[in-house]
Amino acid sequence: MSRLRVAVDVGGTFTDVCIFDETQRSVRVTKVPSTPDDPMRAVIQGVERGQVDLEQVALFSHGTTVATNALITRRFPAAALITTEGFRDVIETRDGTKDDLWDAYHDVSGPYIRRRDRFEVRERVGHRGEVITPLDERQARQLAELLGRRGVETVAICFMNSFLNPSHEKRMREIVEEVLPDVAVCTSAEILPEIFEYDRFNTTVANAVLSPLVTGYVNRLEGRLQEGGYDGDLLLLHSGGGSMTPRTVGQYPVRLAASGIAAGAIAAKHVASQCGFPNAIGLDMGGTSTDICLVHNGELRVTKEWSVEYGHPIIFPSIEVLTIGAGGGSITWLDAAESLRNGPQSAGADPGPACYDTGGTEPTNTDANLYLGRLGTTLAGGAKTLDRSLAEQAVTTIADRLGLGVDDTAGAILKVANANMADAVRLVSIRRGYDPRDFALVAFGGAGALHGVEVARELSIPTVLVPPNPGVTSALGCLLVDIRHDLSAMYAKLADEISDDEFEAAFADLEAEATRRLAHEKVAPDNAILQRSMSLRYAGQWRSLTIDVGSGPRALADAIQRFHEEHEREFAFRRDDSPVEIYQIGLQAIGTTPKPEFAQHELRPLEAPAPDAFREVWFEDVRWTQTPIYHRDRLPAGTRVPGPAIIDQLDSTVVVPPRSTAEVDAFLNIRIHLED
Repeated sequence: MSRLRVAVDVGGTFTDVCIFDETQRSVRVTKVPSTPDDPMRAVIQGVERGQVDLEQVALFSHGTTVATNALITRRFPAAALITTEGFRDVIETRDGTKDDLWDAYHDVSGPYIRRRDRFEVRERVGHRGEVITPLDERQARQLAELLGRRGVETVAICFMNSFLNPSHEKRMREIVEEVLPDVAVCTSAEILPEIFEYDRFNTTVANAVLSPLVTGYVNRLEGRLQEGGYDGDLLLLHSGGGSMTPRTVGQYPVRLAASGIAAGAIAAKHVASQCGFPNAIGLDMGGTSTDICLVHNGELRVTKEWSVEYGHPIIFPSIEVLTIGAGGGSITWLDAAESLRNGPQSAGADPGPACYDTGGTEPTNTDANLYLGRLGTTLAGGAKTLDRSLAEQAVTTIADRLGLGVDDTAGAILKVANANMADAVRLVSIRRGYDPRDFALVAFGGAGALHGVEVARELSIPTVLVPPNPGVTSALGCLLVDIRHDLSAMYAKLADEISDDEFEAAFADLEAEATRRLAHEKVAPDNAILQRSMSLRYAGQWRSLTIDVGSGPRALADAIQRFHEEHEREFAFRRDDSPVEIYQIGLQAIGTTPKPEFAQHELRPLEAPAPDAFREVWFEDVRWTQTPIYHRDRLPAGTRVPGPAIIDQLDSTVVVPPRSTAEVDAFLNIRIHLED
């Protein structure tokens, strides 16, 4: 009997299921509509539609939006913040910045915990970690009893300078747990032991408000899978590109806040590597948004700050993904100057694009693609029928106001959408010192392959890669991750003032904690890997860069040299004669998991078979032209398809415009080569 690996990725519109058969080394996929009111329902429906026997599943991996949606909707359980006397309003006053410097009337959304639910206790730790005022344990116990009477379900404990001396936070936690044993409690020294109290407080508060929601969801899903016969661990993808088991998710639910977008980035890296491209840009275009990531020298860029909305930073290592409001359901509209705009508003799944005939009337990218013939009149293998006449009516509402024909208006809708995505790609590449012409573009998501070539052409990217199942590629990414924990500690010393022995000793505590966490995840010692890193900056600087570092006598010197090089690439200058400060040290604790071994097909040069059909398709270069339509299942490895052509499949549509050629490689990826 075959053993299966199952990955489920929950998106805003669809929930995707990817099933890998270890024996046949084959992949099958399925999609079901997402169920925002209860995401688990769509997960189970997808598993059932994929005819998965849970008793045969060796690994179940899941990318979830439960945490993200909770932060967006702010439907939190009753929560409380306990902090140092005088610092109740740190999460209200924030850090003094705003997203629009010139908007005097801009309203910033309030903190995740209301002021009436924020409490102070007498204690104080100084800036060197010394105790200035002992914790008032009598007051602390009275406060815990008050929280019990108020029905609080979760508590965040955030004291000043606790990253230097966490003893007061630990004792406060003990008291709360003694009085309220069923309440979730977390401390800032555990969640983010770093300087900058607002970042530390807000991240800890986010962790607290998410804890009951995420823990409840994970426990229910794990129980449902076990009822079906699954006896392994449920792996949950986190924002840093690794995974956690339910044993750890309860402690660090905030790490799942960007779970969904990480899966696509991991998959893009895998596809690029499979095709021999160390440098690639991922373009994951779904129904509501597009996620863009960058892979350089085989590694994804990582950032330390993430937020759902401006002013509420959540600090943890996460894959750097830029999300813009450009999806298949993005609505086209005219601004006050009668200029054409696209997104970020989306028709979503309800009411959906006009062509869905489910109540939507405003023109979307899907309507424009359908009207121009790029999409057929059915989706998902005939499961959904699209109405071209309704798409035309929707586009006409904009065309009449612009004084243009419907053809040109639909073309303009797609051109604006492509320009928005190209601008976003420039932000993750050119702005970071990378030339997009040195990269391949990995186009995936339900709509990525519809737009990928034209986005690439705008950026002079020579090659577009389309994976075998672009519409569910993010789910595939869930199968490619290891268990991973990211630890950090403040250091704040000049590099030339520490010895090699001091440097090695600095990581000792982190490595001990990392080993403990991997053991808690039941990772075998042979599968455990510890990777060091440091956040470095020139003395007196504000910004820092994270540099990987090894061990041994030359490790620190080599890391500083790489810092100079990376600083020059990122900021266009370097100062080799300036002192370098080790601002922070970090450790990545990795528990490796078995990876799928995908089948590789014999590669023989083949011309395209006879088309399955022809239809009129509009391209800007040639206007309406009879275009061959191929079904992807009929294109074996080695097949070459010249543009213009349309390649249909269950989960997506690939557009091969004029002046481009598609080739199917040994892993059944489509490589589209652009001509000048």
